[in-house]
Amino acid sequence: MTSDTNLHNARAADPDTAWQADVRAGVRHVRDLASLPLSPAERAAARAAAVNHKVRAPKAYLDLIDWNDPADPIRAQVIPSPQELEEVEGELDDPIADHDFSPVPRLTHRHADRVLLFPTYQCAVYCRFCFRKESLTSIGRGYTHEALEPALAYIADHPEIREVILTGGDPLSLPDKALAEIFARIEAIPHVRLLRIHTRVPVVLPSRITSGLVAALQGRLMVTVVTHFNHAREITGATEVACRTLRQAGFVLLNQSVLLKGVNDSIEALEELCRELMYRLGVKPYYLHHGDLARGMAHRRTTIAQGQALTEALRARLSGICNPVYVLDLPEGGGKVPIGPCHVEGRQGESWRLRGLDGEVREYREIVGVQEEQSSKIPGS
Repeated sequence: MTSDTNLHNARAADPDTAWQADVRAGVRHVRDLASLPLSPAERAAARAAAVNHKVRAPKAYLDLIDWNDPADPIRAQVIPSPQELEEVEGELDDPIADHDFSPVPRLTHRHADRVLLFPTYQCAVYCRFCFRKESLTSIGRGYTHEALEPALAYIADHPEIREVILTGGDPLSLPDKALAEIFARIEAIPHVRLLRIHTRVPVVLPSRITSGLVAALQGRLMVTVVTHFNHAREITGATEVACRTLRQAGFVLLNQSVLLKGVNDSIEALEELCRELMYRLGVKPYYLHHGDLARGMAHRRTTIAQGQALTEALRARLSGICNPVYVLDLPEGGGKVPIGPCHVEGRQGESWRLRGLDGEVREYREIVGVQEEQSSKIPGS
């Protein structure tokens, strides 16, 4: 790992490439685990677990870990655990069926008006709970013009596509030049109106959010950046600067978290995370994902009932703008469905029984004008 002094000098000399120094100074290979303050037994266990899933974390993120705390929430997200080798029946290589809905390489078309585009399968950090870990363990699947051509041609040939979601891998781990090329190609497709970017870079590698990166993503398209903060400890002065830079560029900022046992599965942890995301970073909590059925992740998944109880308590404590939607991404391509607590206790005709945030059940009677015979059709359809 690079020294703090050398890292500071690199940042000062060339801020547009300083993020590369952050990456080089961190953990990039299994052998780099030797530089971390782990016991011999922990190091051996981590090496064994890393065989199934790459290990990588920039120095800026590793510096947030309290190495004296075995249950540190950041450590739990990036340091391999032997529990990852304990696969449970029912866990899947492709939990949300990306491959089943992939008409051409590097593209998933699950919903009519939007597609996932995979410009790279490499990340700035390899999260231990990743549901795409089977793809990320492949070697040499970075960005090339040729690799994306079939996907870009597919988007151009399907006028129903209004939104392109860059995911992977982490698209913001690419150089500015590559991002600018991808943006220009998508922008040139007239029916595409919004570019969405799913990334952990503002969280784990905030030095990557530079003026060059912002310039590469500006143009006709509306741009939404969906970050991935899981714990309030990840919110720092550096991440605050990174998110402010993105906001000032005119990008919409949202956040999706994963509910992780031992990381953020307490009301205190979730409340602080959601409040600080909105109040400090200006990032709207968007989704709270129930843990997918990725292999070796049973030790990090909560029950749905636990998640429902947490999100119900969260809604009673925070304003609506600070509350994420608790969702489950269904296997076999069923999509994200809300699974938060239901406040409807019953219904009889126009009378509904609803449970308030205070726990009290109240009667609510619908009052509407004269209605034609109702059907299951959506109004206006």
